[in-house]
Amino acid sequence: MAQNDTVMVLKMNDGSRMPAVGLGTFAPNGSVQKCDCVKAVKYAIEIGYRHFDGAFFYGNENEVGEAIREKIKDGTVKREDIFYTGKLWCTYLRPELVRKGLEKSLKSLQFDYIDLFIIHWPVPLQPGDDLYPKNESGELYDNVDLLATWEALEACKDAGLVKSIGVSNFNARQLGKILNKPGLKYKPVCNQVECHPYLKQEKLLEFCKSNDIVLVAYCPIGSSRHPNWTDQSTPVVLMDPQLSSIAEKYSRTVAQIALRYLLQRGIAVIPKSFNFGRIKENFQVFDFTLAEEDMNLINNIPIKTRYINMFTNYPDCPFLDEY
Repeated sequence: MAQNDTVMVLKMNDGSRMPAVGLGTFAPNGSVQKCDCVKAVKYAIEIGYRHFDGAFFYGNENEVGEAIREKIKDGTVKREDIFYTGKLWCTYLRPELVRKGLEKSLKSLQFDYIDLFIIHWPVPLQPGDDLYPKNESGELYDNVDLLATWEALEACKDAGLVKSIGVSNFNARQLGKILNKPGLKYKPVCNQVECHPYLKQEKLLEFCKSNDIVLVAYCPIGSSRHPNWTDQSTPVVLMDPQLSSIAEKYSRTVAQIALRYLLQRGIAVIPKSFNFGRIKENFQVFDFTLAEEDMNLINNIPIKTRYINMFTNYPDCPFLDEY
C-alpha cells in the first residue's frame, strides 16, 4: 500500500491503482433525492475523494456522472483523476448482453470509459428491462456460463471501454473457476464483498491476496439495514462496545476505527453516505494507525454476521460456501 499525498492507493494486478477509500453511492429507492446525490458526490470530490463506487442497479448513475462532470468542468479534477467503479447487473450476464449492460452505464454517466467494471453478483437472472424479470415460466434465474461472461468482459477491456475488470460477491470457489479458466486473458483485479469487524473475511482475504486480487469492502462500517435483505435483529457494528472503547482511546469515531482496521489489512473500503459530515469523517482515516494490540482486539470480536443476504435461494448462492 502506497500513500499519495493524503490518499492511500492499492496497486492492482493489471498495473492500475485504486484509491483505497471510495464513496459508495447506493441509495435505496426513494431514500435520497437525486439532487442530494449530485451534491454529495461533488462535495466528496472537493474534500479529496477520487474513488466512486456505483452500479446500474443503484439507479443513480446519471446523477453520479453529472456531479463528476461538473467538477471536471470547473477544473477541480481531470477525468483521469477519478476512479469510477461500475457493475454489470445480473440480467446482462449472457455474453452477448455484457457490452450492452456496460454501454447503458456509459450512457448514463456520459463517460468514454469506466475505470473498473465488475460482475455485480455471480447470479444470472433472466434478461429483461426490470431488475428482477421472470420468463414465461415464471423463472427468475437464468442458466449462464460465467466463464463466457468473463470473456465478454475481457473483450470490453480490449475495446477500451473499461480499464480494469473484476468481480463482486464471489466466493473463493467461484473466483477460482475464473482464475483456472483455459486461455484466461485478464485476471480479476478485485473481489468486492461485504466486510467489516463482524464479517472479517479472513480466509477469503488470504485467498485473494495469494492470487494478487484486491479485496474491496462494501458495508465496511455495517449496513443501513435495508429490510429487504437484512435481519433487523442483527447486532450493529457502530454500537459495538469494544470498537467504542478503541475509538475513545484514539479520540476517533467508531466508523473511523472500523475503516482503519480494514485499511491496515490491505482492504479497500467504500463507505456510503450522503451526509456531508459523515462523508468527511469517513475520509479522515489516513493520519493515524491502530496499534497491533487494538487490531488484535478487533480480530477477536466473536460476533459474525452478514447484513446483505440476497439470492439466498439460488442453488449456487456464493454464501453457501464457507468463504
